[in-house]
Amino acid sequence: MSRGPLTAVLLVEDNSGDARLLREMLNEQGPEFDTALTHVHSMSDAEKHLAERSVDILLLDLGLPDAQGLEAVRRAHSAAPRLPLVVLTGMDDEALAVQTLQEGAQDYLIKGQIDTRGLLRAMRYAIERKIAELAQSQSEESYRVLFDGNPNPMWVFDVDSKAILAVNSAAVRHYGYSREEFLKMNGNDLQPPEEVDRFLAQFAVVASRSRPLGGGGVFKHRKKSGEVIDVEVAGSLIIFQGRSAMLGMASDVTERNSLQAQLLQPQKMESLGRLAGGVAHDLNNLMGVVLGYGDLTLDKLDRTSPLRLNVERMQNAAGRAVSIVRQLLAFSRKQIQQPRMLSLNVIVKEMEELLHRLIGEDVELLLETEPELGTVKADVGQIEQVIMNLALNARDAMPGGGQLTISTANIELDLGDPRHQSDSSAGSYVALAVKDTGCGMDAVTQARIFEPFFTTKDLSKGTGLGLATVYGIVKQSRGTISVRSEPGYGSTFTICLPRVEGKPQLHSVEKPSAEVLSGIETILLVEDAEPLREVARQFLQHGGYKVLVAEDSMGALAVSRKHGGPIDLLLTDVVMPGLSGPQLAQKMCLTHPGMQVLFMSGYTDEALGQHGVLEEGIALLEKPFTRGSLLRKLREILDPVKSSSQVEAR
Repeated sequence: MSRGPLTAVLLVEDNSGDARLLREMLNEQGPEFDTALTHVHSMSDAEKHLAERSVDILLLDLGLPDAQGLEAVRRAHSAAPRLPLVVLTGMDDEALAVQTLQEGAQDYLIKGQIDTRGLLRAMRYAIERKIAELAQSQSEESYRVLFDGNPNPMWVFDVDSKAILAVNSAAVRHYGYSREEFLKMNGNDLQPPEEVDRFLAQFAVVASRSRPLGGGGVFKHRKKSGEVIDVEVAGSLIIFQGRSAMLGMASDVTERNSLQAQLLQPQKMESLGRLAGGVAHDLNNLMGVVLGYGDLTLDKLDRTSPLRLNVERMQNAAGRAVSIVRQLLAFSRKQIQQPRMLSLNVIVKEMEELLHRLIGEDVELLLETEPELGTVKADVGQIEQVIMNLALNARDAMPGGGQLTISTANIELDLGDPRHQSDSSAGSYVALAVKDTGCGMDAVTQARIFEPFFTTKDLSKGTGLGLATVYGIVKQSRGTISVRSEPGYGSTFTICLPRVEGKPQLHSVEKPSAEVLSGIETILLVEDAEPLREVARQFLQHGGYKVLVAEDSMGALAVSRKHGGPIDLLLTDVVMPGLSGPQLAQKMCLTHPGMQVLFMSGYTDEALGQHGVLEEGIALLEKPFTRGSLLRKLREILDPVKSSSQVEAR
């Protein structure tokens, strides 16, 4: 940002320490207030300086060796009648403050009670007030330089009617109205309807003061085009053409506020992530108990039992609660990930049949994939979830049918690319674009589409977490997501994931196993939450396993010693009092070298990463789990060991 014109400041202060502090404060100012400060110790030196040099503003102490109190103010005013004067003194005397203002000072500041920002604001307002006084003098040259030449939009309003009596060129340029149009308007016309009452209230406050007042706060203004902007406003009472008026000035801070909002957005998301991560573990445990006992209860109920429907509805509600928690974790970038080398082409092709069923027959699906597509490293299930959510979102945007195109490409992202984002680096990426021919979105909607629970659909048709989930997954995968849309012309969501070296790993869509999931092995179950421990114990016993149970790591070690025999598998929570699950497993593998380990947890990716259980080759069961998912996971671990033992026996 380029620096503004130099502001010549004359400081009259006999205390060198105070002068040094003031100089340091002015040196901290931003580029909008560039100062050249001259320091003198007496009024005589100040008078000599003012006679020889041009000064923009005077900072005056009232306790000088050759001028005290009002005498200092009068001599300064006599030496430079048109110069903005700010009194900066250690004397906290209200009566003296009033007298100095009556003698021509623009402000009265108490040392030790003002910071850098307050000092600069007082200096700026002092200059602005002097502009108002000069306008009052009807000097055409001063009016042209100080009012019409000001780079900020300025107006003169009639105090009674709020009519615009004068407007500067900056306002004409910035707001789009001609000078003639402005002079037919009043202050209300600059405000959106919802801001008018606030404007009138602030106007009344300024108009009721006996001296000029600045810093009216931040308002919304509306340009001729209809665009609404954020402005900081200041107002001062003046006499204009013989009538009571107010000089108003606006500084457009829309871009600044937008940048601040962008900086606050990651903090907001991080706060939400901490909240979601904090409740996820306990909620997942509770939902695991609800789902588990519901599953066990259904086993006991006859198919014709009237209670069966109640239990199934309970199961469905609990399942939806689990889904919402996982979507919040995905948005907050704290979902458990198991990344691997992937080809987006393979995933899109494998999902083609599913996508056809999801979008319906009235939506045409087109796949346009890059033959030599690069490799990415991501979680298979999460990428499938991203594609499915975007496809569903596109389908909902085309209620009368249309065309859905999914394309892939190798791209290079540089800092100037609109798809590049501040939290990503430039380099090689793989792009996945999902394009629809639907209703499209305006700019206001686009600004909020990734916020959790924001939706343009009826409440019965969605939670508002679909695109928030997509956003979180992409960001957690170190990628970027952008949208290009216009009402009536459809939308295109583009996801860019970092390209990595290496070949994709083969994978296939997991299909439910038709094999018997029971077993006869001995399993040591370690879980500190008693209700979930009891559910898991019943799951295992119903599956035919011999179950040893402990509530923590120390109890598990004691149970294993008392058991004395072999333990085929340790099923343990990850985060527990005392030894963690991985620490327990490491200790027990020394005494049970053939024992397999299955970790279970409801904590987030971030927490689990600290325990090393997300490393490749580590078996992990995410809470809450069903009986089927638990028993299936056990067979996935134990069957290869069993087969290997049989081969060795031969």
